[in-house]
Amino acid sequence: MDNFEEYLRQGEPDKAEKAKVWKTAIGLQQVDGLKPSDYLIATARKNIEGTISIDEVKQLIDSYYKQHPVKDTENRTEEADKVSARITEILSEQTFTFSPIEYLAIHRRLFKGVYNHAGKIRDYNITKQEWVLNGETVLYASAESLKATLEYDLEQEKKFNYNGLSQQEIIEHLARFISYLWQIHIFGEGNTRTTAVFLIKYLRKLGFKEVNNDLFAEHSLYFRNSLVRANFEDLTKGIYKTEKYLISFLLNLLLGENHLLKNKEMHIENDKTGHWKTIVK
Repeated sequence: MDNFEEYLRQGEPDKAEKAKVWKTAIGLQQVDGLKPSDYLIATARKNIEGTISIDEVKQLIDSYYKQHPVKDTENRTEEADKVSARITEILSEQTFTFSPIEYLAIHRRLFKGVYNHAGKIRDYNITKQEWVLNGETVLYASAESLKATLEYDLEQEKKFNYNGLSQQEIIEHLARFISYLWQIHIFGEGNTRTTAVFLIKYLRKLGFKEVNNDLFAEHSLYFRNSLVRANFEDLTKGIYKTEKYLISFLLNLLLGENHLLKNKEMHIENDKTGHWKTIVK
């Protein structure tokens, strides 16, 4: 993630802004353990320097993988490269509509040609083993209710009145909203990256123009794990769902606070707010 630091230090506003967006886009690949190629980094630098457009970046990446097809199905570098470029494009646009259609469109734009279900609501139920939960899974929304649940959550947020709330109360509400939205897990894959992009765009709409996107660049895995912890509980083992980690992330992101963000502290065996160690025999 130090590939673009020189542009941030130089102080040229246009280059610095592009470098921040690229750092965010690349950092978000970490939520699925993906790392972009050196070719993507070199191509991104050309875009930051202004010698090629984002459209040309995408064309070069597409051409590169046509000439160098990835034969190892476990190698997801192509996905990381293409999705990084597409996130950069979307975050560079001054457009946004707070709607289910926008949410689906972001997924389609990010993963077209990468997943065959890009932009499509899943028609099957899913589980995902989580390290932070010792291999347990969050209970995601049922395939039968996905569309209605997405529409309901976004409609409730659209009606919500932030007037009179303190900054802390605003952050706490946003944590609940984004936690509920993510828990739907409306797509087969790519939910966290889609949710993060949607959130960044929505925060800008709410007036948070100076969002510290370095948090997504450097702590995207923490962001995902905090969403997991906000949506998992097992009362028989003394494990309680908590939004405190997500709130810490958002306080750093939006208010520039400096809460320590460590993934290991969220692990159910290390979380001091629960009693997992003492209850489980």
